[in-house]
Amino acid sequence: MYKRPELESEILRVRLPRGNEVLGIVERRLGAARMRIRCMDKKTRMCRIPGARRRHLWVRENNIVLVKPWDLQGDEKGDVIYKYSRSHVDWLRKNNHLSALENMDEF
Repeated sequence: MYKRPELESEILRVRLPRGNEVLGIVERRLGAARMRIRCMDKKTRMCRIPGARRRHLWVRENNIVLVKPWDLQGDEKGDVIYKYSRSHVDWLRKNNHLSALENMDEF
């Protein structure tokens, strides 16, 4: 009998923010691949899922995502470029990458 390997126990690589990318948590879905995301830099952005990823990236409220702010209106808008799985979110919490995001209560 074939036994499935546990994906939760093995985390080989977790994508971390590079350059001006920031981590964020989805506050509310607005429809048409748009959503309001609270980012780690203490800004709330209106973000969208770019065209090529629209059909493959399913994002729900309270998911942790990686956001790339736009060049123009970067404080207000951005693109969702990656969604973290549950095991990746656990790894990020364990290594204190989400501590600033979870401590923001002023929103």
